[in-house]
Amino acid sequence: MANRDDDLNDPKFKRRSQIWFGKHDKDGFAHRSWMKNQGHPNDLFDGRPVIGICNTWSELNPCNAHFREIAEFVKKGVWEAGGWPLEFPVMSLGEVLLRPTAMLWRNLASMDVEESIRGNPMDGVVLLMGCDKTTPSLIMGAASCDLPTIGLSGGPMLNGRYKKEILGSGTGVWQMSEKVRGGHMKIEEFMDAEAGMHRSKGHCMTMGTASTMASMVESLGLSLPGNAAIPAVDAQRYRLAQLTGRRIVEMVKQDVRLSHILTRKAFENAIKTLAAIGGSTNAVVHLLAMAGRIGVPLKLDDFELGSKMPDLVDIQPSGKYLMEDFYYAGGLPAVLKEIGDHLHKDAMTANGKTIWDNVKDAECFDRNVIRELNNPFMPNAGITILRGNLAPNGAVIKPSAATAHLLQHRGKAVVFETIEELHARINDESLDIDENSVMVLKNCGPKGYPGMAEVGNMPLPPKVLRKGISDMVRVSDARMSGTAYGTVVLHAAPEAAAGGPLAFVQTGDYVELDTAGRALKLEVSDADLARRKEGWTTPKPWLDRGYVRLYVDHVMGADTGADLDFLIGKSGTPVPRESH
Repeated sequence: MANRDDDLNDPKFKRRSQIWFGKHDKDGFAHRSWMKNQGHPNDLFDGRPVIGICNTWSELNPCNAHFREIAEFVKKGVWEAGGWPLEFPVMSLGEVLLRPTAMLWRNLASMDVEESIRGNPMDGVVLLMGCDKTTPSLIMGAASCDLPTIGLSGGPMLNGRYKKEILGSGTGVWQMSEKVRGGHMKIEEFMDAEAGMHRSKGHCMTMGTASTMASMVESLGLSLPGNAAIPAVDAQRYRLAQLTGRRIVEMVKQDVRLSHILTRKAFENAIKTLAAIGGSTNAVVHLLAMAGRIGVPLKLDDFELGSKMPDLVDIQPSGKYLMEDFYYAGGLPAVLKEIGDHLHKDAMTANGKTIWDNVKDAECFDRNVIRELNNPFMPNAGITILRGNLAPNGAVIKPSAATAHLLQHRGKAVVFETIEELHARINDESLDIDENSVMVLKNCGPKGYPGMAEVGNMPLPPKVLRKGISDMVRVSDARMSGTAYGTVVLHAAPEAAAGGPLAFVQTGDYVELDTAGRALKLEVSDADLARRKEGWTTPKPWLDRGYVRLYVDHVMGADTGADLDFLIGKSGTPVPRESH
């Protein structure tokens, strides 16, 4: 250990990578010699910044399947700035195919990122991220290391099309699926729309979780301006990648670390931006987890900072436009400029400028897509935090995706103990349910699913859909896709599988939702709840080994970000001991 500390204090090893490549002994010989088997010339070991390119490319993750090409443009930029780019893979979390839910593996991928960075000769890192969980997992892992780091998103797909309709990924599926179930759309038409929905490389083109998290990256200051909205197949995305490669080299030279950017001010800016774009509720658990890693105190109630902020962006699932339209209208810089008086303008960003310096001259080119503050798409549309005896640790609702008259509602609960029970019963015509009922789903939180799947936007019963009704109040400890919509109460904490009150709701109980009053109430006495809890046992996970067991044993509640308890905080990048 003393040897390594001496190395770090030696001026000739001023960069971390030089502890591997700068020594004139057998260890330095071995490190350089093995790297030369890839054809690297000797002068690359001269002390220039070594930049790790953290790539979540995978053919099993369609959102990120174009990342090999993006990585090459990042490398060009690194070479141009005098750095040495070295690409490395980490677990890629694809929301489309990965079961039971990509969220189960978010914390595992963050561990992969953290240990890959700490254990290898890197001076700075570029994070290539796109699909929902790849963004928070990479930032969480990098935050635990706190090297100079910059983010680059993969970009959204082009607008989906079917006949004369513009289709948003996810949102269009939910809408058309409910039309089929309600008898308003033929199954043949539903199948025909499949090919037109996803027309290009990239992630969801709605303001789903992927686009929301790309916007969070930009509003936090972790990327270059314009990162969030440039379509994946637009040449500007590759230009941004090359400039990102150049900038990370400068960040290493200036020692601009993640902790210099991920400050309390940055998180408050992100929360207000989340409201202004009508972003996904998933950002709540991800921002909480990211803050926990970097050491910024952030609580669930802090999201009320955005509750009075209007939604300025008319985009699916809350509106009608898509990310391609958002880009042409001016993208996130135009939104940030519009809400500038609500931001911490002096928050620093990855390009070395303040967030206000980056956006003060931004223009909006289409006020149908990006509205002005005095003419918003929706007023007071920020995510709202609910509390009460049904969710004493909190729950969330997205008013901009809800039906206005349902935001204040009282109804009888129709309870589903598991997602399997929901699917088995929801189409049953004899199910005692109508549009005034409150659908309650249990055991879908972090421990219960496990992994906290996106099943909170429960499908409505066909007999309700046939009435032309498209929304009901729904309550669960689950998440929902950022592409989904409806009056859906999510992330109820403590979750059912942890013995929270949700576990003891019974069909026929009355549930009251009072969004304006920030309340979620179960009309059952504490004494009755206590009696119901007698004899209750923790449900067993579907797999009791490996990472799933580790996850269930250590995952924290949704109200704190659903991270693993032993991963909170950062550990830096001490150079591990030599193995030779």
